[in-house]
Amino acid sequence: MTAAFAQPFILAPPMASGLSLSYALGSGVDVQDAVRALARGFEPGWGTVGIGEPLARALGRPVPGLHTFPALSAPGCGVPSTQQPLWILLTARDQGGVFDVFKKVEALTAEAFVLADSMPTFIYADTRDLTGYEDGTENPKGKAAAAAAIVEGGKGLAGSSFVAVQRWEHDLDHFNGHSQRVRDAIVGRRRSDNAELPRAPDTAHVKRATQEDYDPPAFMVRRSMPWATVWGQGLEFIAYGRSLDAYERVMRRMTGLDDGTVDALFSFSRPVTGGYYWCPPVRSGKLDLRLLGLPV
Repeated sequence: MTAAFAQPFILAPPMASGLSLSYALGSGVDVQDAVRALARGFEPGWGTVGIGEPLARALGRPVPGLHTFPALSAPGCGVPSTQQPLWILLTARDQGGVFDVFKKVEALTAEAFVLADSMPTFIYADTRDLTGYEDGTENPKGKAAAAAAIVEGGKGLAGSSFVAVQRWEHDLDHFNGHSQRVRDAIVGRRRSDNAELPRAPDTAHVKRATQEDYDPPAFMVRRSMPWATVWGQGLEFIAYGRSLDAYERVMRRMTGLDDGTVDALFSFSRPVTGGYYWCPPVRSGKLDLRLLGLPV
């Protein structure tokens, strides 16, 4: 039942086009008025809103379980933190629809928030990553998805979710320069039929990130979308969870901090942003910010 109070695009896949936005807080603004105006004006059908720890701290109302994205340093790879106070993912059927929604969000945020980063996203080849491999293969479905992504209890918390947002930049020329056999070994699946390799190397991505291989299992609901510009391309990794624990355990293993074995994903891709956010529940068609001391 708590899933009914979740922002809709946490459990429902995004539409074909998107826009990932992160915001800093403007100087000298009334934080309560700014957040209250956003909550009153934002329509859940536009996308998903996430509150970062800096914004919760500015309101003087910390969210249990929310903290700043940790920067990690591991053998041969770094994971940066670019934590911001606010993250919004817009989604629509096409870029024109995204533009229309963005103009509405811009009107809600212009006076109090400063746009720190933006990236258009899209669905590619029936939900594949730009490498051509299927993305989110092991996403839980139905009730299992709700159990993995949605907080079940707590006043103001029930129906909410936590999200990790991390932009990865791919070197596709390097990746595609490998033979198909090597590319499959990096991912740990055959591109042709998405079947997991029976003898994938320990560095294969599926070996490092398969959610049920953790104890306890590290289930998340991934809603990642590719991005591409004239200067680069990659994946806007977006993963929702009832807590941030599952994501952190997976990232530590991928970077080799647990056992020294680094995910082969780092051989052609690198994270360039990273942020954690709390996605408040919805009540009466509006963001429910009671937990932050801001009633609907």
